[in-house]
Amino acid sequence: MARKDLGKQPALYPMPVLIVAAYDAAGTVQAMNAAWGMICDMDKIALFIDEDHATTKAIRQTGAFTVSLADRPHMDAADFFGIATGNRMADKFARTGYHAETSAHVNAPVITEFPVTMECELAEVVETENLHAVVGKIVNVSADEKVLDEKDKVDPKKLDALIFDQFQSGYYVSGEQVGKAWNAGKDLMKK
Repeated sequence: MARKDLGKQPALYPMPVLIVAAYDAAGTVQAMNAAWGMICDMDKIALFIDEDHATTKAIRQTGAFTVSLADRPHMDAADFFGIATGNRMADKFARTGYHAETSAHVNAPVITEFPVTMECELAEVVETENLHAVVGKIVNVSADEKVLDEKDKVDPKKLDALIFDQFQSGYYVSGEQVGKAWNAGKDLMKK
C-alpha cells in the first residue's frame, strides 16, 4: 500500500457540528457553528473557539452557554451560523427564523430546532500562546423526545447528527452502528 504526503492540515475526521449559543449583554442570542469542540470530562466540554467571535464575547459576559448538536433537517441554518458573523450582522440569529428559550438551568438560550443541547456554565477560559479554549461545566442535557429511545437515551439512528469533513468541507450524517464499545476488541484481551 502506497502512502502520499498531504502536507500540514487538520486531518481529523469526523468532527462534530456544534452550535454554540449565548446571550450577549443586551440579551441578544449570539450563535455560531463550531467543529473544534470535544468532551473533556464526564461533565465538561471544551470549545476551541477564537476570542474574537461575538458568541465567545457573549459567553464571557454572561458566564453561560449552550452547545447543540446540529442535524440534517437544520443543516442550512447550522451552516449559516458558521459563515455569518455576529460581529457584523446584528440580526444573525433572527434571520434564521429559529426560536430560543432560556434554559431552566443556566442563563443561556436553547435553540429549540436542534434536537440535543448541553446547557453549560462557564468553567474557565484557557489562553496560552497556542490555545484559546472555552471550557463549560455541563449542568443539564435536554433532548427532543423524537430522538430518544424507550430508555430515554439519545438514539444516534434517530438523531441524524451532522459530521463535518475538514478534508473536502462537506457535511455527512451519522447513525449506522457497526459495533459495541468496550466489546468489539474484547477478544484481543484474551491473547
